[in-house]
Amino acid sequence: MPLQMNREVFITCAVTGSGGTQDRSPHVPRSPKQIADSAIAAAKAGAAVVHCHVRDPETGVPSRDLGYYREVTDRIRDSEVDMVLNLTAGMGGDIVFGGVESPLPTVAGTDMVGASERVAHVAECLPEICTLDCGTMNFAEADYVMTNTPGMLRSMGKMMTDLGVKPEIEAFDTGHLWFAKELVKEGVLAPDALVQLCMGVPWGAPDDLNTFMAMVNNVPDDWTFSAFALGRNQMAYVAAAVLAGGNVRVGLEDNLWLGKGELAQNWQLVERAGTIIENMGARVIGPAEVREKLGLVKRAPQG
Repeated sequence: MPLQMNREVFITCAVTGSGGTQDRSPHVPRSPKQIADSAIAAAKAGAAVVHCHVRDPETGVPSRDLGYYREVTDRIRDSEVDMVLNLTAGMGGDIVFGGVESPLPTVAGTDMVGASERVAHVAECLPEICTLDCGTMNFAEADYVMTNTPGMLRSMGKMMTDLGVKPEIEAFDTGHLWFAKELVKEGVLAPDALVQLCMGVPWGAPDDLNTFMAMVNNVPDDWTFSAFALGRNQMAYVAAAVLAGGNVRVGLEDNLWLGKGELAQNWQLVERAGTIIENMGARVIGPAEVREKLGLVKRAPQG
């Protein structure tokens, strides 16, 4: 497939994530105010979309607390800076088995809830976009599995669609794209789907370019895609995604470093991504253009 470079690129900033990074960098935001402030700074630097998880303000441990999501959402909407809000719906599907000889019962870290609870904050906050991790996957940890069954994904996807929130399909491997196409075929997701290609997440799709192009070539022509890679290859994948016809994601969820020995802030990663995009001869587009491109409706601040 010939490459068709994208000349109108939007940047997503993944602000904080759900990984255990809170003690590895002082710049990883913890409280709702810190998360919102970091998102606002990223938007000022050129991010059209901000992708937010929430954390316990005291410990920094990832959380699903509805109140934290509400505060982040309200702070972002009350700010004078425009951005497209993208909330995660990836939590609540975590299984940590007891070990290779005694996998059951599951142990601390397991967090398995129903579809309605996994989407409760989406229904409450009504972001323009929320994520849908389109498959079950082994992560780097020995006994941890991210669990998303076909039935769960059909239920969550329908809830998102019925709420008028656009799902961002998170594809960690080619099989996830295969199932996402089935969800579109079944009418669970709209035909003009949005997908994030997640590269280099152990043990999903590795971040080599052959695998990346296999992922790209499995994205239907009428879908919109974005891509990222973890860690040191984050900025290389800004260029790769644009060259392959896509959009880009950067942020502290995926990479803590600006350079060797230099911890990054979200706005710095966005700024650097924007420089790469513009130096390639493309243009960074803003939130209003993203809404038009993806058919999104901006929600007003709550009264």
